Amino acid sequence: MDNAIYATLARQSGLMQEMQTVANNIANVSTTGFRREGVIFSEHVADLEGQQESLSMAFAHGRNINTAQGPLAATGGTFDFAIEGEGYFMIETPQGNQLTRAGSFTPSPEGELVTPDGYRLLDNGGGPIFVPPDAKTISLAQDGTLSADGNLLSQVGVYLPSDPNGLVHTGGTRFSIEAGAEPAEGATLLQGYVEESNVNPVSEITRMIEVQRAYEMGQTFLDREDERIRSVISTLSR
Repeated sequence: MDNAIYATLARQSGLMQEMQTVANNIANVSTTGFRREGVIFSEHVADLEGQQESLSMAFAHGRNINTAQGPLAATGGTFDFAIEGEGYFMIETPQGNQLTRAGSFTPSPEGELVTPDGYRLLDNGGGPIFVPPDAKTISLAQDGTLSADGNLLSQVGVYLPSDPNGLVHTGGTRFSIEAGAEPAEGATLLQGYVEESNVNPVSEITRMIEVQRAYEMGQTFLDREDERIRSVISTLSR
């Protein structure tokens, strides 16, 4: 196969992955705590034998997570928490402890604070947070200290991944932390707020149009190459 076709096919595959990523960003523009993602491309240059020029090919080999702060929305919910600054909530899942910026929680039947999926919120010591069912007033201090009727309950944990580039999106608003996590410093917690998605719909739609046009150009080239090869084969076979 012609080298130009190889390079174009690799480019088309990467553009398809980027289109899927952009579409996922747009679909989660209203998802609490969602982090925008982008595709990372890497270039490989091969030294061809003989007098031929080198061949350069690009591949989409990973995703980049945008950690910029999203806007905060007031909900007034007692167990709606938002982080202002760097850091993530840590939750306990069947796949191990994971990080999230989605701060909408609710007490479970056992009195533990959990996510809408039923995963337990962990404190700064890595343990679950229990809220007395008969508590009348729940308050959260900016340092994460949680109190019920004036009595200290726990301190909501805020963590940062040990490896800044080690966040791996596992689905929804959750991220795995294979390299581990450590307590974050300087973060402020707010009660009655949630952090909205940091996706800018206008820029995402603009990017989608750019990717679509680039993909169509590549497809046009492949169609023309296919016609050229068929024409050559037809001419030589006569």
